[in-house]
Amino acid sequence: MRRNLLPVLALLSGTLFLFLGNGLQGLLLPLRGSLEGYSNEALGFLGTSWAAGFVVGCFVAPNVVRRIGHVRAFSGFLGLICLNVLLTGILVDQTAWLTLRAITGFSTAGTSMIIESWLNERATNESRGAIFSFYIAITLFGVVGGQMMVMFADVSTPLLFMLCGILYCVAQLPTTLSKAASPQPLKRVRLDLPSLYAHSPISFIGILLIGIANGAYGTLGAVFGARAGLDQTSIAAMVSITIFAGAIMQFPAGRLSDRMDRRHVLAGLSAAAALAALILLIVQPNNVTAIIILVAIYGAMANALYPIAVAHANDFAAPEDFVKVSGGLLLLFGIGTIIGPTLGGPVMTALGPYALFAVTAGAHILISVYAIIRSRIRAAVPVDERDTYTTAPAGNALLGTPEGLALDPRASANVEAGSDATEEQRRATA
Repeated sequence: MRRNLLPVLALLSGTLFLFLGNGLQGLLLPLRGSLEGYSNEALGFLGTSWAAGFVVGCFVAPNVVRRIGHVRAFSGFLGLICLNVLLTGILVDQTAWLTLRAITGFSTAGTSMIIESWLNERATNESRGAIFSFYIAITLFGVVGGQMMVMFADVSTPLLFMLCGILYCVAQLPTTLSKAASPQPLKRVRLDLPSLYAHSPISFIGILLIGIANGAYGTLGAVFGARAGLDQTSIAAMVSITIFAGAIMQFPAGRLSDRMDRRHVLAGLSAAAALAALILLIVQPNNVTAIIILVAIYGAMANALYPIAVAHANDFAAPEDFVKVSGGLLLLFGIGTIIGPTLGGPVMTALGPYALFAVTAGAHILISVYAIIRSRIRAAVPVDERDTYTTAPAGNALLGTPEGLALDPRASANVEAGSDATEEQRRATA
């Protein structure tokens, strides 16, 4: 493990600070916005604008990197992020925040793609699994660690905005000071929606709905906490435990999905997430402990859905199409993340803060129903022919970029398997 990680340790260290900044900024903005009296719609649009910028960045950033190089592009993207977070602390205005948040989402896509391509360039077939697992762990601990920082200062002061800017500056150093050669040019992103739906209708519809639910909660969860009367520390704990519970739940859920029809697992987990959300909606507990327990149950179920849906899609795809299918689903998740906060804000304004869970419950009920319907239309892939399940970062933001999928051990393994299958087919034809 040590030998595998040493060549990329500096880069992974910078990645940790990047995600610390992302976690802190992602929680700080809704908390400060709530304190300033911003409407639920405006706070929801903060998530919408970030997700929209991120999705656009996945398409545009490769061209920027191709024109000016990895190091300068990385410095430029991180410089924009740092500038934006500092301006956000100075220009406390919701219109300015929406614009700055979109630019931050765009730049975050660029920095993430560069880091992921750099890690992939350094990874070997032997070290790919270790690097991929360590990268996932960093995204988890970075985001949660950043969120927990809000407990150490008053969100009404500029201090946390400045701390966030410092984290982004530190994130820039390892890559900028590295003597290593730049990696290969970033891959162009292609989104083939008809092909994605043909591969797996439940994964297509399911991941779109997962994006809607996760986007709504990820953006407005802290707003719900503030409107429900939770203090700053309780809100940070509530948001963080959602991510941790989802990360822990992925292992048993993944093992279960490897042994039975994945659509049944998707249906069960979605139903459980919907039930927890409906209890929050109907009971509307005002006890902090009860809220955190119910939200933890919700997060455990909701954040375990994404990797199962991806694995199910790849069960029906050709081995060499792993990156294409998974990358398309990732961008589809991003589209859902744009829709979720846009729906959640007005619903909370009309029906109260607990109505946020009406949006998430509705999305999960639809997943559960559609998964059961699809399981009766098409038979499941036999267990010994399925794609290998791999966990994904549990969280409410986008789960990385299509460039990062090349880090997944399944990518190289599936390409090799596809090449072998092609060679066998050629010989048989000959």
